[in-house]
Amino acid sequence: MLSLDQEMSVPELIAYAGRLMFELELTDMAGGNISARDGLTLYITPTLAGNKHHWRLESGDMVAGTMNELDALKAHPKFSRQGLSHLVIYSAFPFVGAVIHAHPKYVRPFVAAEKPIPPATNAADYFGTLVYHAPAELYSQDEADKIVDVLRGQEERMRTKAAAVLMPRHGIILASRDLLTAVDCLERINNNAFAVMAQKWLEK
Repeated sequence: MLSLDQEMSVPELIAYAGRLMFELELTDMAGGNISARDGLTLYITPTLAGNKHHWRLESGDMVAGTMNELDALKAHPKFSRQGLSHLVIYSAFPFVGAVIHAHPKYVRPFVAAEKPIPPATNAADYFGTLVYHAPAELYSQDEADKIVDVLRGQEERMRTKAAAVLMPRHGIILASRDLLTAVDCLERINNNAFAVMAQKWLEK
């Protein structure tokens, strides 16, 4: 039996991941975006994938370009605002195969309060305590560079599973070796965030 990443093209896999993330409350209608590489070709969800499409995307909806022509990709009318961070991550870490920006249900209280997320479950030990990038203007080159600053030193995590950065009052961004692994890690992080909150309730 073939795995999903063997059965689907990269754009199809991105569309599948978006629907799955929405169903699992790993992101919302307010935003988020997903990208993945196929060699030098990069595919990314279009702007307003949640707000306008409700994450019911098809493979033909993806914005596509090459790593050799990033300016052309950024100029695409449907290029996502957070997409710049994706491009900067791929440029800084060429081995990364997928990037997800999301607004997970149980991560949102932490980012609203700008609190780090420590590991509370075995499944989250791998990621360590999740921390924030330094303050920066949303969707800017400065923000993208500061996200990369947090990812530096976490290359082994990205090569084997994923590394994540919390975004102040916003969400989370993950860099991973491949898209299905990224979604798996996102769910583990979201479940861990719930476990951290639940621990506080149980202590009362």
